[in-house]
Amino acid sequence: MFELVLNKGIVLPLGAGLLTVGMSEREAQNRVATLADVRESWLCGAGWSFAASYEGLGLTISGDTSDRWGALPDMPGLRGVAVARHTTAPTGPSAVPVVLDGIDLFGYPEAEILSHFGAKPSPGLWLRPAAPGGNYLQEIWFAPNAGE
Repeated sequence: MFELVLNKGIVLPLGAGLLTVGMSEREAQNRVATLADVRESWLCGAGWSFAASYEGLGLTISGDTSDRWGALPDMPGLRGVAVARHTTAPTGPSAVPVVLDGIDLFGYPEAEILSHFGAKPSPGLWLRPAAPGGNYLQEIWFAPNAGE
């Protein structure tokens, strides 16, 4: 089970630890590598990012972000985690729960999740609905402490 801890980070399954805001790329990669193979990736605006797949979920972790327009402060260390289903139109729950406040965000139809939380339940947390044909959330983007 992945557990989102608002304003702090994300707890990884199987005792792999907590990905926390500001942690280094190496620390984050080492924790994720206990669950899955880690591979480098690219994300606009991030100084580093990497990806991994775990039980039908894709993870993208990024950090050392900067805003070239100066609207937001630069932030060293881990900044965001995206958890996405491997299909854009999921029609059932994911094999691994992704939990916020005791509710599995990928375990219930998106209409129920969105009616309970809304598309942006808190600063730094975005819930992405499925493409047409799907009825479960497709992706969660989590940037703890965003907007504070």
